[in-house]
Amino acid sequence: MALWRGSAYAGFLALAVGCVLLLEPQLPGSALRSLWSSLQLAPAPPGPGSPEGRLAAAWDALIVRPARRWRRVAVGVNACVDVVLSGVKLLEALGLSPGNGKDHTMLHSRNDLEEAFIHFMGKGVAAERFFSDKEAFHDIAQIASELPGAQHYVGGNAALIGQKFAANSDLKVLLCGPVGPKLHELLDDNVFVPPESLQEVDEFHLILEYQAGEEWGRLKAPHANRFIFSHDLSNGAMNMLEVFVSSLEEFQPDLVVLSGLHMMEGQSKELQRKRLLEVVTSISDIPTGIPVHLELASMTNRELMRSIVHQQVFPAVTSLGLNEQELLFLSQAASGPHSSLSSWNGVPDVGMVSDILFWILKEHGRSKSRASDLTRIHFHTLVYHILATVDGHWANQLAAVAAGARVAGTQACATETIDASRVSLRAPREFVTSHSEAGSRIVIDPSKPVAEWHREGVSFHFTPVLVCKDPVRTVGLGDAISAEGLFYSEVRPHY
Repeated sequence: MALWRGSAYAGFLALAVGCVLLLEPQLPGSALRSLWSSLQLAPAPPGPGSPEGRLAAAWDALIVRPARRWRRVAVGVNACVDVVLSGVKLLEALGLSPGNGKDHTMLHSRNDLEEAFIHFMGKGVAAERFFSDKEAFHDIAQIASELPGAQHYVGGNAALIGQKFAANSDLKVLLCGPVGPKLHELLDDNVFVPPESLQEVDEFHLILEYQAGEEWGRLKAPHANRFIFSHDLSNGAMNMLEVFVSSLEEFQPDLVVLSGLHMMEGQSKELQRKRLLEVVTSISDIPTGIPVHLELASMTNRELMRSIVHQQVFPAVTSLGLNEQELLFLSQAASGPHSSLSSWNGVPDVGMVSDILFWILKEHGRSKSRASDLTRIHFHTLVYHILATVDGHWANQLAAVAAGARVAGTQACATETIDASRVSLRAPREFVTSHSEAGSRIVIDPSKPVAEWHREGVSFHFTPVLVCKDPVRTVGLGDAISAEGLFYSEVRPHY
């Protein structure tokens, strides 16, 4: 009946416009187009019956709190103030114009900044770089902070993860990192900062955002994303690591989250090697039975990544959080599966991602023959997430992967709940679970959004992401995803 009424209404509109044409043949085309568009029925926004609506409703039914919950979470050690602004506006304010893009593993000048920004904006890929010149960075930061539209936020993976956990009033959160006056003011009241972590000056990170389809000269961004750079020595040397570990005895956490290893890229090789050994020693000082989650971030130094994998960092942690760039870079640095791939071609292939996750857990994770604590990896990319766990160590992972994906949609759109009209389902509807062996073929049903498969003692949970069509803010999404996934996870005690 509704369909018939809609057809009749459309027919009536066509007839009405036809009459106008007959009576006023000289009416300009623009007026006719305006008349027609004003009369047209707007397409119905995606509602509860759309794939997006069905998927969001299915998540809500699946996401339940675990039986054993965290009470006290300690997070460290990178923290800063994020200055978020339009990348194109900042570069124009610096007197730069769009030229050719080129990646730089480290930035030494404004010209390096312009080339690296163009390189990554053209790909629509997130990246983070160290700016070596203190004075030049200070000048750029000053201009950025004062630009109209520039906003100041809590920054640094540890501070962002702590802030996300602090939104749950029944959790006590300790944050150790270089916390200056501006950051302290921005932090949630529920976040406790030990006095030894406070410093007189903030560390600033500049976050240059761009929107999907945004143009600068001949450049056009395929996706919304951001380019981050800083001259951050406190976080770069992980200065707060010892303060963090010494605070744990008094705080008595039941979960520890560590991040900031990527910030060491600005340090010399010798200092990196020395600091990594101290990181491993510090982690081993954390009482047995307290899980340690390591959050990785954008890196370019293969030797540093190789050291993180091989110098006992991976076996010392219980859980990892990372995205598609970090996953492929890790495999390339440590000669893992699909490491001959120079970069992902569009959406990362699920089977390839699954192969690399399996390899990490098989080569560096816990097994009967290996003394490793690593039993969990939370992988996130724009359109889907995967949680891979060694069997017998974690519970509630179906809810955890769904919760991580749900928060990606709500935080990017700045909504309390998923608004089906503002998100789109872009994940592959079917895929194979492996390319290294005969994987199974999985078809995704929005009403049953979490797919599960198993491989030699490792369980995989996959769910699509409802991608925000017009994201309000992309920074800190990975940290929010990891925090939410951990919040809904339950570790099984092993005595």
